[in-house]
Amino acid sequence: MACRLPTNFVHLSPSSHSLPMASPPTKTLSTTYFSRRRPNITRAVLQWNRKPQLAGETPRVVVITSGKGGVGKTTTTANIGLSLARLGFSVVAIDADVGLRNLDLLLGLENRVNYTAVEVLNGDCRLDQALVRDKRWPSFELLCISKPRSKLPLSFGSKAITWLVDALRSRTAGHPDFVLIDCPAGIDAGFITAIAPADEAVLVTTPDITALRDADRVTGLLECDGIRDIKMVVNRVRTDLIRGEDMMSVLDVQEMLGLPLLGVIPEDAEVIKSTNRGFPLVLNKPPALAGLAFEQAAWRLVEQDSMTAVMVEEEPKKRGFFSFFGG
Repeated sequence: MACRLPTNFVHLSPSSHSLPMASPPTKTLSTTYFSRRRPNITRAVLQWNRKPQLAGETPRVVVITSGKGGVGKTTTTANIGLSLARLGFSVVAIDADVGLRNLDLLLGLENRVNYTAVEVLNGDCRLDQALVRDKRWPSFELLCISKPRSKLPLSFGSKAITWLVDALRSRTAGHPDFVLIDCPAGIDAGFITAIAPADEAVLVTTPDITALRDADRVTGLLECDGIRDIKMVVNRVRTDLIRGEDMMSVLDVQEMLGLPLLGVIPEDAEVIKSTNRGFPLVLNKPPALAGLAFEQAAWRLVEQDSMTAVMVEEEPKKRGFFSFFGG
């Protein structure tokens, strides 16, 4: 029993796949899930011939976290952030991982980071000088907390990152629609600092028991900090392993954590390729399956929506020669 990933995506042409263009596609992207328990067909439809309606007050400050390292937080931040920019929203992504930042690498902006938030707080530069604008999508900006392999001053904490977010709210150029905070792994001081200014959270996990235990612990910490709007992204899902009962289904994950489902990201070799090139997956043409899944998650994030996982038909068991004799 498992949640099946989309199998009949409408692969849009490169021109129609660029959402903010003047002539949006008229097709409807439809994903079908076949249920073994239900005779009817459940459809989750995303209409790509309209712009999503931004819900909530802006700027919306979203922390992307997990607890366990290596589950795809930074990949999720980069691809959802650029998807939001492609939808026409202004985005500032903050890499809050001190000394081990990677968001600039995934975005291909590592050579353009001259100043960081530490220099802003020390008065060595202005905030707009530390913001790195993506030339491909100018509505997307990156802010790194510190330089690689550097130690953060003891004075930097929750108040400092909250001041940075407040400065983004009140900057003369206009505040962004979204502030995405890429949270470091673990639940130590870096985690506490990163979640301080956030109003909502995206919890990234994989369908394995170690990641789920850490995700459950992080959920409790987020709720204790007053963050109630928590949605979940299940990453690196393999339907072949789910059908063979070698991997937990998305329904199992949702039942264990009890969180609304923002997106399901399939295991895709294109993720590694795009990471090594510093070229986010959602910019690929033609789009990869995981890239489309990230774009759908961004769409739901804009409208504060969630998706529903349903059961799928299991693979029929092979019958051998002795099955004719009841074996």
